[in-house]
Amino acid sequence: MATPTKIRPRVLVRASGGPRYAVALVVDALGTGMLRPFLLLYGVTVLRLSASVTGIAMTVGVVVGLVCMPAVGRWLDRGARSTVVAASMLVRVLGVVLLLAAPAEHVGLFTTASLFLGIGNQAWPAAHAALVATVAHGRERDAALAGGRALRNAGLGVGALIATACLAGGTTALQVLAAVTGLAYLTAAALAWSVHVHAQPAAAPAAVDEPAPRMRALLAANVIYVFCLNVPEIAVPLVLVTQMHASPVWSAAIFVANTVLVVTLQVPVTVLLSRFARRTVLALGGVVLAASYLGFLAATSLGAGWGPPAVAAVSVVCTIGEIIYAGSATALVTALAPTPVLGRALARFQLSTGFGLAVSPAVITALAAHGSAALWGSLTAATLVSASAVATEKNQGTQASHLDSAE
Repeated sequence: MATPTKIRPRVLVRASGGPRYAVALVVDALGTGMLRPFLLLYGVTVLRLSASVTGIAMTVGVVVGLVCMPAVGRWLDRGARSTVVAASMLVRVLGVVLLLAAPAEHVGLFTTASLFLGIGNQAWPAAHAALVATVAHGRERDAALAGGRALRNAGLGVGALIATACLAGGTTALQVLAAVTGLAYLTAAALAWSVHVHAQPAAAPAAVDEPAPRMRALLAANVIYVFCLNVPEIAVPLVLVTQMHASPVWSAAIFVANTVLVVTLQVPVTVLLSRFARRTVLALGGVVLAASYLGFLAATSLGAGWGPPAVAAVSVVCTIGEIIYAGSATALVTALAPTPVLGRALARFQLSTGFGLAVSPAVITALAAHGSAALWGSLTAATLVSASAVATEKNQGTQASHLDSAE
């Protein structure tokens, strides 16, 4: 059992890439928060595309973004760090420019814009994790990754609030939001590039052909784990509104509470659990998530009276599970992967994350159509199996010095 890391703000900022990089994260998150939740509305209201066509275009962007991840991983393994982070932001600038340039009913430009936005959104997590892993090590790195997530969630939340307040302005407001988002991405890219973080030369070209650790059980389990990220946005509103006929206010309150809890607790919880092995913590996160799914099943049986408050209470448990998962999963990958192949390992992890996020809305809605037992029972069983797979998988790789803290 390791000694828990202490929270020291200055050290945390330095381990996260420094003050300028922290500002870049906030600015990037603000821009993303202003645009991402309303990209569908932009296609429907500004460009006058059908909802189905808009949704397909956005899905294509996500899928192609995932296809680009192997190339991003190899770029990172050649030593690039802040350059890749900046590139993931710049490619989204191009996406916003295409959005603004697209005339009404032009499907091609909207699809291309969604493609560039999707590439940037998929490339950023792996690039960010690789940068943090380069400037910080051990449990300090884990805390820095957690701090970056908390900072990003805060920016996303504020950006979404700003966008919501501006929606009364109609299509003109959406176009202004898109333009401001593009400027935010451009500013963030300049700040990220200016930190000039690169991997050590010895870790770059010499290992191009070295295989990355497979982590098959971890990657497969991660596909199920990431369903928890869509529970507050999709599963809970679906159950509350369509099955319990509760006011949409409950869904909004639960989403806000989720964001606030992640922002305030992500770092403290990650630091508190740093005394335990990362793999053990990740398995624990799965157990907590599974318990929350059972709690949702029980809450939905209470009906329209006590049901919504019970769902809100269980959502707190689900968020704690999400925090435990998010604080240990990427940290475990960075601990297991040898430095020369860290980029490819993180790219594979992002592939599993992106795939899980892409399929989870369809899976959740399909299961919910068969009732609460089908939805929450299936999620519980799948998550428990995933937690077991994570706990029992044997580490593969060459970082023997890190195995004790990973296991």
